[in-house]
Amino acid sequence: MTTPKLSIFTILALLFAAGLTMAATARKESPMSAKAAPDHQLETITLGGGCFWCLEAVFDELDGVRSVESGYSGGSAPSPTYKQVCSGTTGHAEVIQIIFDPMKIQLADLLRIFFTLHDPTTKDRQGNDAGTQYRSIILYRGSDQERIAREVLKEIESKKVWDRPIVTEIVPFLAFYRAEDYHQQYYANNASQGYCRVVIEPKVAKLRKMFRDRLKTKSDAPH
Repeated sequence: MTTPKLSIFTILALLFAAGLTMAATARKESPMSAKAAPDHQLETITLGGGCFWCLEAVFDELDGVRSVESGYSGGSAPSPTYKQVCSGTTGHAEVIQIIFDPMKIQLADLLRIFFTLHDPTTKDRQGNDAGTQYRSIILYRGSDQERIAREVLKEIESKKVWDRPIVTEIVPFLAFYRAEDYHQQYYANNASQGYCRVVIEPKVAKLRKMFRDRLKTKSDAPH
């Protein structure tokens, strides 16, 4: 896996400075508290970057994220199963569908975290997980999400966070198929399992170290 340059902490601090300031201003000016934001103000984004167990565990911890579901998207076959997706014949990627409150965390910041906590430079692969189902992909809803996704990608490239070109697909969202129940909250329910300890736990630890100001409080954290 390509390793980010040693200056990544400095780079990300600069990237987040502007975003955090804008988000704080928006919260201050809003007549309604973010916590009380009605459902119609929530947004949804679908992301893929390797095994969905990893991404789900990471994004579940972020303040402003209301829910995360693991599933399949970006393919042609309707209602695919995990076995079918793993065969590589349906065209689907393993993804997570995130419902978030933009009053508490903006899409641009979610995507900065996304580009930091998986390797967007390896085509159809994350570590030892190889296949088209593990490709890096952003499935956007509407022109605003597409614009933000492309802007953040260019931002990450311009700051040279990664040594190699980013190969993340940015494509329109068409459909999301929820994965089987045993995939949901996999890390929370199987933390002692080998894959969780070796692969997922380091990603969660990285999130907690690099983005600790973005984490949910203990009372808001998923159970």
